[in-house]
Amino acid sequence: MSSATLDRAPQLAVEGQKVDARTWIAVAAGMLGAFMAVLDIQITNASLKDILGTLNATQEEGSWISTAYLVAEIIVIPLTALLTRVFGPRRYMIGTTALFLLFSTMCGAAWNLQSMIVFRMAQGFTGGALIPMAMTLVMAKLPPSKRAVGMAVFGLTATLAPSMGPTLGGYLSDLYGWPSIFYINWVPGILLICGIAYGLDKEKNQLHLLFKADWIGIGFMALGLGSLTIFLEEGNSKDWFDSAFIVTFAALALVGLLGWIVTSVTRPDPFVNLGLYGQRNFLVATALSAVFGMALYGSSFLLPLYLGQIANYTPMQIGEVIMWAGLPQLFIMPFVAKLSSKIDNRILCSFGLFMFGVSCLMNAYMDASTGYDQLLLSQVVRALGQPFVMLTLSNFAMQGIAPKDMPSASSLFNMTRNLGGSVGIALLATSLTQREHFHSERLGEAITSFSPAVQERLAAMTQSFIAKGIDAAAASDKALKAIDSIVRRESYVMAYNDGFFIVSAILMACILVMWLSDEVKSPSGGGAGAH
Repeated sequence: MSSATLDRAPQLAVEGQKVDARTWIAVAAGMLGAFMAVLDIQITNASLKDILGTLNATQEEGSWISTAYLVAEIIVIPLTALLTRVFGPRRYMIGTTALFLLFSTMCGAAWNLQSMIVFRMAQGFTGGALIPMAMTLVMAKLPPSKRAVGMAVFGLTATLAPSMGPTLGGYLSDLYGWPSIFYINWVPGILLICGIAYGLDKEKNQLHLLFKADWIGIGFMALGLGSLTIFLEEGNSKDWFDSAFIVTFAALALVGLLGWIVTSVTRPDPFVNLGLYGQRNFLVATALSAVFGMALYGSSFLLPLYLGQIANYTPMQIGEVIMWAGLPQLFIMPFVAKLSSKIDNRILCSFGLFMFGVSCLMNAYMDASTGYDQLLLSQVVRALGQPFVMLTLSNFAMQGIAPKDMPSASSLFNMTRNLGGSVGIALLATSLTQREHFHSERLGEAITSFSPAVQERLAAMTQSFIAKGIDAAAASDKALKAIDSIVRRESYVMAYNDGFFIVSAILMACILVMWLSDEVKSPSGGGAGAH
């Protein structure tokens, strides 16, 4: 790494150093920013129907509201290390938060779909930086004995926000209309700006680093990650490689990512250090972070979809179910933080992966009558497992990372998790479509007009419709459509079950991968990076 890269390397707090109130306020403000940025990824999902109605857009067009945010966010996360060195943590976080609030307000005031997509992209580009910055502040400002606490709170931002997004979005939309889901950002945003302004020292700009930056690598990175996100987010709705649009973005993603790797390897001062993937613990932690993101966002994608389509729940009712995967984590995470300093983190992570996998397996046996009461236990089990995974993976990722590489490590770790989320949603959306077709065909083979049981059911339903005053021909047609509707519903239920089973199987398999990493034993109360 060149001297330019080292100009603003974080000065790590040392063991025994007292943590004053200013530092805790700065770290807390950083966590608030990360929570806000992750929350906004999915907060639109519960309100999407209302948003599309106001903007006169179709469901397929509306998918770009989320895709635009994700594309911009995934691009800016690796850039955060460079921009932090250029502007300093204090100025950069205040500036990007102020812009995030501006673009959030513009999203709430969007007048058509095009303006909404542009503002969502700008919102993602300014808010995405807040995620790795929170992790960097923990590592730089807290001594080893306090980092477990900081990492625990950071873990909450990553796991609690996806669970609370649909809840908060549905609640606000029902009470105040969908624009309020964007305006609410002003509350945490102002607190964040005040906390960072008070808690972090002023630093001089180092604008000369912009002229020395690896702009070719940055260009390849933006092309690769942006195209890959579009490919993943839009692939299922456009039939993947049957679409020239998707093929084009797949090719652009390949060119961009390969170009990024080549420029990173050949330059002495890359804007983010991809060489960190050469460290075994970091590689295992980021790989599992991608899988965790896949499971986290994938389960948060499947369950609300099931509740809306099969159980006909309102956004508010969906939120009341999903929140049980989040709220218990507030009480579990401090307990996990204490255990992380006493028990091999591989054991803790394996336990978390197992519990998360079990919760998904519990959801793999749903039927059309499954609702709040039947789902409550699986949500609580999920809340029990997720903190064990997120905290320990953060510890593994940051263990032994040099101070100069802290921003790069934080950026790559969080980028990988978000990218895993896009992969998970794409995988499960495709699986849902294909497995529904499969189960529909299998059920169709069994339920035919020649089956005595089907004939008996059709006759009973036809008589029921005739009794309601419908003529015989229309009643017979209506009975056939009702049977077809039941078959489609059951096909979808089985497809949702298959999706949860896939997630469960992947999480269970990851327990073996976890043990490829080296043992991590933190000092008393310690977090990662203590050694």
